[in-house]
Amino acid sequence: MQDKNLIILAFMLFFYFLGFKNTGNLFAQNFPDGTPIPAWFSDTNRIEANALGEKYIITDHGVKNDSTLVQTESIQKIIDKASENGGGVIVIPKGVFLTGSLFFKPKTHLYLDEDATLKCSDNIADFKVLTTRIEGQSLKYFAALINADGLDGFTISGKGIINGNGLRYWQAFWLRREWNPKCTNMDEQRPRLLYISNSKNVQVSGVQLLNSPFWTSHYYKCENLKILGVRILAGSNNGSEVRAPSSDGIDLDVCQNVLIKNCYISVNDDGICLKGGKGPTADKDPNNGANRNIIIEDNTIENCPSLTLGSESVFSDNVIMRRCTVKNTSYVLRLKMRPDTPQKHKNIWVEDITGTARNFLSIDAWTQFFDLKGQPEPKSSVSHLTMRNCKVACDRFLHIKSSKQYTLSNFTFENLTVSTPNESGVVFDFIRGLQLKNIIVNDKKAVK
Repeated sequence: MQDKNLIILAFMLFFYFLGFKNTGNLFAQNFPDGTPIPAWFSDTNRIEANALGEKYIITDHGVKNDSTLVQTESIQKIIDKASENGGGVIVIPKGVFLTGSLFFKPKTHLYLDEDATLKCSDNIADFKVLTTRIEGQSLKYFAALINADGLDGFTISGKGIINGNGLRYWQAFWLRREWNPKCTNMDEQRPRLLYISNSKNVQVSGVQLLNSPFWTSHYYKCENLKILGVRILAGSNNGSEVRAPSSDGIDLDVCQNVLIKNCYISVNDDGICLKGGKGPTADKDPNNGANRNIIIEDNTIENCPSLTLGSESVFSDNVIMRRCTVKNTSYVLRLKMRPDTPQKHKNIWVEDITGTARNFLSIDAWTQFFDLKGQPEPKSSVSHLTMRNCKVACDRFLHIKSSKQYTLSNFTFENLTVSTPNESGVVFDFIRGLQLKNIIVNDKKAVK
């Protein structure tokens, strides 16, 4: 019995010390900067709609089950009524319900029954123009389909669908781009699908987000955000013959304490993108800021970039992407370094990734719509980036370019098994503090 207890104690000590080493494993307890990961990140229970107060089934309150009728005003009245009565859950029952921009109020929530669809109007006139956050700026633009601002505890849940109905918006965008190749994303009028801002303790779980006209889900200045088991598809990745321009799956914009887990993302732009501002003085603008303490785990990302830092990004700190499957993803990790924006990305881990990709890692200048606004070129940096314990087949392994605008330091590539038709030596003398440990490329050990 004593020997058995000693064995159990030895295993406990082994896993304890394993968890506190930065080795990229299931039991890791710390963020890359060494601070403890709060227990909040381990709680993946989905909030039950039954625990959120009275249910307001929209068809019980005057909304017709008619997929051809835009019923924005009727649905908004139900949201307002629920909030005035102390809160409750707005329930979308089985059927297809067409609407323009909706605004959720304090203590209200959204729940979609199985076989329920909340569908976005394809008439931009059904969307309000207001001051919002878009492409790293605060300006007048169109509201999203679902809007929630300044809320505590807001949830979206259920097994239903929020359908962006984006085809006409995409067609109009590509037609404008054909006429004017220099048009920006915002030149063609189109709404996002979901925009949650200045909110905390937010959970989005279970639902499907489909065919967004623009960005699919945008979170700005949110704290304690969980996105659990959400399925996100758009455009040609969802059977359309038309690509969905700028249909980013999840955009995090000045957010902290975020968990993205067990999601499936396949869109025609970035799968998960960290934003936060742009321009030569972006680091001094109080509307901008850092994405910090972000964990992205156990997701599947297909036919789009997996994780992108940029192109509207200022600071990133303590970002972990782990145990994800990539399928023909454009990039496992991409850093878009804007020469017109001061950027500092640090403490980034990408670990335990498997699958196929066109590019494993890319870091280079991003000059789309470059504008220094008469200011000197700012300096940027990427430091303490670790990629480890990955097995990926890709067209290109490492695409890292040097630049006088940014510095790269303290990179670690460890336990990587890569197969690629474009084999090349790993030589990056411009990265200060580069560590290579057990890098296998096409069954051969790579050397520095």
